[in-house]
Amino acid sequence: MPDVATDTFVSHRNLLFTIAYEMLGSAADAEDVLQETWLKWAGVEHDIVENHRAYLVRIVTRQALSRLRTLGRRKESYVGSWLPEPLLTAPDVAEDVELADSVSMAMMLVLETLTPTERAVFVLREVFDLDYEEIASAVDKNPAAVRQIAHRARSHVAARRPREVVTQAETRKVLAAFQRATETGDLQALLNLLAPDVVFLGDGGGVKQAVARPVVGASKVARMLLGGLMKVTDWEMEAAQVNGYPALIFKFEGELDTVVALRIDNGLISGLYAVRNPAKLSHMAQETTLRR
Repeated sequence: MPDVATDTFVSHRNLLFTIAYEMLGSAADAEDVLQETWLKWAGVEHDIVENHRAYLVRIVTRQALSRLRTLGRRKESYVGSWLPEPLLTAPDVAEDVELADSVSMAMMLVLETLTPTERAVFVLREVFDLDYEEIASAVDKNPAAVRQIAHRARSHVAARRPREVVTQAETRKVLAAFQRATETGDLQALLNLLAPDVVFLGDGGGVKQAVARPVVGASKVARMLLGGLMKVTDWEMEAAQVNGYPALIFKFEGELDTVVALRIDNGLISGLYAVRNPAKLSHMAQETTLRR
């Protein structure tokens, strides 16, 4: 006899993980939310649930909202800059332009500036195209309130997100030039790639050395990057698909050390996000499947 509860959950698992991850910016917390969602789903009388997908989305959203508020308190005591947990993503994520854009490191950082409810509404509406009634049920608001929240969140995001969706080809081109400049120590070539107001953020979590606060400005960022790499021997760089876009992986003595994602505006690198905290690199060991 088929296990309807398990089969249904498994068939929607990638979707539920994607929702939780986009709301939390943490794969580890998203996995915990999925476990909590499964426990609640397992106790439901499935025969009386009309729409299993909508019901599961409601559970995972509520669990993620609860976790997001806890995560906010945790971030307040976090050492240094907090960056989203990078994911080694499957190639098909890049093929879905809207999905790739929504999980890009640049976009995930924009989502961090929303309130928990705004983030949930924005993700469910703009990324997963749920109707206002479904979202209202998930966030425990009425549809009219959800429409207002969605409008406010869209305006907030529009003012902060990259001005245009950058193609995979353009990202790879800029990334390759960045890699050449850093490998050869070519300061001028690196400066030519960086926006004047480029921002570098490093996340070591208090475990690995990282810049304590954002480094701003092309000259400062370029000199910091080249100066830091010149002090280290036996390092190598390689390209990887991270959060839907090409990114760089730095390895020292053959071990994964840092994941660097880029934000590109008008053909120049406007953001560099370096994750070094070992606790955040576990999902770089194998590809994560994301779904809408």
